[in-house]
Amino acid sequence: MDRFTETNLPQSTGAADDGAHHASAANQVFVAGADVPGKWWELFRNPALTRLVAQALRHNPSLQSAAAALRVAQEGTLAQMGNWLPSISAQANRQREEEGLGEVGVSQAMVGLPATYSIYDAQVNVSYTFDVWGQNARSVEADRAAAQAQRFTLEGAVNMLAANTATAAITAASLAAQIRAEEALVAAEQQVLKTVRSQFELGGATGSDVATQEAQLGQTQALLVPLQTQLAQTRDQLAAYVGQVPAQAAIPAITLEDLTLPGELPVSVPSRLVEQRPDIRNAAAQLHEATAKIGIAIANRLPQLTLQGSIGSQPAQVAGLFTPGNGELYLLTQALAPVFSGGTLLHQQRQAVQAARQAAFAYQNTVITAFQNVADVLTALQGDARALSANQMAAGAAARSLNLAQVQYRAGGVAYLTVLTAQTQYQNAVLGLIRAEAARYTDTVALYVALGGGWWNRADLPAPPENLLRSLLP
Repeated sequence: MDRFTETNLPQSTGAADDGAHHASAANQVFVAGADVPGKWWELFRNPALTRLVAQALRHNPSLQSAAAALRVAQEGTLAQMGNWLPSISAQANRQREEEGLGEVGVSQAMVGLPATYSIYDAQVNVSYTFDVWGQNARSVEADRAAAQAQRFTLEGAVNMLAANTATAAITAASLAAQIRAEEALVAAEQQVLKTVRSQFELGGATGSDVATQEAQLGQTQALLVPLQTQLAQTRDQLAAYVGQVPAQAAIPAITLEDLTLPGELPVSVPSRLVEQRPDIRNAAAQLHEATAKIGIAIANRLPQLTLQGSIGSQPAQVAGLFTPGNGELYLLTQALAPVFSGGTLLHQQRQAVQAARQAAFAYQNTVITAFQNVADVLTALQGDARALSANQMAAGAAARSLNLAQVQYRAGGVAYLTVLTAQTQYQNAVLGLIRAEAARYTDTVALYVALGGGWWNRADLPAPPENLLRSLLP
């Protein structure tokens, strides 16, 4: 397979410039096989956006929680690796005994022991379970896979946080632009209302025309309210992304004009997507963990061989510990085999097999969804350029139409309905143009994330904990 989309990908999205030379109208070239930058958000060349994403990656509590979960999994793996080494423990006891005079035996009297005396006991115990059937090896393998899955859960969280922060910032810029456009429309419609009222006083317009323009002005003013609400809520969401409450976040204002549309878009080789996407790597690790647990379930049904031993001393005085004549040695080899468990171990093995089948299907679905995701974004990027070009044409034509209608209306050449229709068309065209501009930026963000986010070009993972076991064991 050499492509993501159903048809061959064009060399570029094509420019969508009608002469105004907007940054969002630039041509974007698809570069096959190009690598995804680790800090792709810097390609938009906006310092405020770069700072927002960096702040989110440093301070977002959800991301910090995912990093802590990775450390938990890493420590769990190291803890399981410890079972490859013998377990050694030490204990020391002091026992105080007192006997009545009538209970003191002849032998005791002969050696001169008092009726009240202490007995000291010190032991070193060693226990080791031989991993004959690979139970511990498969347990370590399963824990390593679980830690790997958590690693890519963290990488996926990093990618999504960066994408969500960038997308929210672009959305805020789009909403701010729509609000400015609506405010300009309100000002223009207020002027039209003055003209209609003047025409009405001169007999050139009807009361219905005045009322209709007042209604049009009110509707335009009403559209400002949800836009302002959405902008405030988007800025609140940005505050949450950077790990602050809205009252203290001080989110900078970003405009669409401040953003640069990346001119080159990487398109990874399809075969590399399974290596790059964190969700695919996470699903693969979960499948690995599930298959390792089959080995654990099988080993649980087989005999376990354990060697236990202890060396100790039990003198009457502390100074006699571990001196000749006061030592004791204990050694036990134990084989423990399950004989009857009511089918529990058998069904646990079958359960592990079915869990692995489930993980395999989940992995397959994740891969298919990932390829669909990339194909969808590539298709959207091509459509975005055409949509922006069409919206630019529509907005330009609507602006000329409205200007002509207003001039003709003031001269008495057209009816007021012509002005009203031109106003509505212009309003829709302007808002559509702003949304089309924002879509090119947000879909560019989506492409970087769909291709894996470039995590392999960053060094933002917490280092594995240092442990002597790492140098002793495989």
